[in-house]
Amino acid sequence: MIKRIACLAGGVGAAKFLQGLIRILPQENLTVIVNTSDDIRLYGLHVSPDPDIIMYTLSGLVDEKKGWGIQNDSFNCLGMLQKYGCETWFKLGDRDLATHIYRTQLLEEGIPSEEISLKLCEALGVKARILPVTNQRVEAKIVTEAGKMHFEEYLVKRESRDKVLDVIIEGAESAHPSLGVIESLLEADGIIVCPSNPIVSIGPILAVGKIRETLKETEAKIVAVTPIVKGATIKGPADKLMKGLGMEVSPYSVALLYRDFLDVFFLDNEDKVEKRKIESLGVKVVTANTIMRSLKDKIKLAKLVLQSF
Repeated sequence: MIKRIACLAGGVGAAKFLQGLIRILPQENLTVIVNTSDDIRLYGLHVSPDPDIIMYTLSGLVDEKKGWGIQNDSFNCLGMLQKYGCETWFKLGDRDLATHIYRTQLLEEGIPSEEISLKLCEALGVKARILPVTNQRVEAKIVTEAGKMHFEEYLVKRESRDKVLDVIIEGAESAHPSLGVIESLLEADGIIVCPSNPIVSIGPILAVGKIRETLKETEAKIVAVTPIVKGATIKGPADKLMKGLGMEVSPYSVALLYRDFLDVFFLDNEDKVEKRKIESLGVKVVTANTIMRSLKDKIKLAKLVLQSF
């Protein structure tokens, strides 16, 4: 019987999958290791987009329509900042800003990010353990014809319009996993790589410390859910990043990135033609509906993934 699950996660795609997972698995049995390479300093505050999307989703606060932020939030603070002439391309609501103010205050007091995450989650009633992958600076930078820029600038400010020439994960080689990350992988009964951007969400997690080596060593079965369906992403610019790196935009390319530790790969029904190609990597393939349009879809996919352990 599966008791402890560890997940590797980015933002919106992972959060949608986790919405289904917590309907069939007690949150107390779940550890989510979350990407921090898109953390950014804005308005004097430390903003941590992916951990917050996961936290807001598991607490029931997330704006379901957008997939990020807090439902029914107001934007009065940003409106005033705009009057002062500040750039306000990164839309943070007033309630959302409270999270970043509190996080920044605690960071300046020297409290590590995993402890801050625990405090925030406890306050919001989240019983799953959400672990930022590292306490150290790791930043995803996108190299474009317009220059090198932070991933959030590329994604939000420039709306992913620029042609991608390269992707650089700065700081990953010297970063160490935050407290509890390695232990959760070694102690898990099963590990899930959520349907997240393989380049700037899962990629940075795998690049930190000994995480990739731990995944190869752990006795737990490791399952991944494809973030690519019919040559495109459901959400986000993973396809543009993959093209920029000279990669084929396909589930096979994703499986290839994970092949050294992966046991099972969930492929969308629309991509059945790739099943044998992925199996040639020595990975078991399960086909399913991976497009999560409803809560019912999310729960059904989560059940199938748990059944594969």
